[in-house]
Amino acid sequence: MADNDDIPFNRDFPLQPGVVEQVRPGVRRVLCNNPSPFTFTGTVSYIIGQGKVAIIDPGPDDEAHAKALLDAVKGETVTHILVTHTHRDHSPNTPRIKAATGAPVYAEGPHRASRPRFESEKHNPESGADRDFRPDVQVKHGDVIEGTGFALEAVATPGHTANHLAFAWAERSINFVGDHVMGWSTSIVAPPDGSMIDYMASLERLEQRPEQLYFSGHGPEIPEGPRYVRFLARHRRAREASILHRLGKGEADIPTMVRAIYIGLDPRLANAAGYSVLAHLEDLVARGIVATDGNPVIGGTYRMAS
Repeated sequence: MADNDDIPFNRDFPLQPGVVEQVRPGVRRVLCNNPSPFTFTGTVSYIIGQGKVAIIDPGPDDEAHAKALLDAVKGETVTHILVTHTHRDHSPNTPRIKAATGAPVYAEGPHRASRPRFESEKHNPESGADRDFRPDVQVKHGDVIEGTGFALEAVATPGHTANHLAFAWAERSINFVGDHVMGWSTSIVAPPDGSMIDYMASLERLEQRPEQLYFSGHGPEIPEGPRYVRFLARHRRAREASILHRLGKGEADIPTMVRAIYIGLDPRLANAAGYSVLAHLEDLVARGIVATDGNPVIGGTYRMAS
């Protein structure tokens, strides 16, 4: 949700769907034709290496995109398929690519929530989870996936999803950050699949790493990645302050807070904004700053803790 001018967003991304673009030595990208308010111009898949290559994030269930990726690597051997996380715009095309290449699939694991669902919660429509996904190789933080001419370190970055990974190519000072960091907008953090507590900790983890150039799951590359991460963290702290300011005026439900905080918001993003506010409220309730009756849920009413 792009609603804060203190972040230096970059929405200049002229790449056309299906076109293979080499952006750095050993890094190609292909855009899927799945634009939306949540995906910007579409999901970006990456091809790493030359001759023997890895594909990061095969994208949604889209035969045309799978064909574009396979055409891009014609005459080469795909040795690895890497998946940053299990949202439906990133992982469902994986079986097509695996069937065509025979390459093993590397990811943190199947989709899971950041916490158990509360009894009162319905299925969260913002999660967009690919619940059928299963990797061949489960990867944990710090594991290094080695191929011909590349070595990618798995960096645990939960928050947007519980199983989110970034893949750092230390030798090139590049990090493939999935949806945890995006140059065109902030990321959606929607409980219970997402967690603001985890998201903030993952931003700090990325900020402390040396990689400078980020390639995201949507939109253009991000130079000076750790500096950009500091903007994102500051934005989230400002959002928290806005929530507390509104609650300082009295008890409120989440739709009331969204209207007060997200001025000029695209109505299509109102539900996602509500879940983002919920993610902050979960954190604030856990810290004893905000109170609610029962569990912190999307339909709850919130007040400052006494």
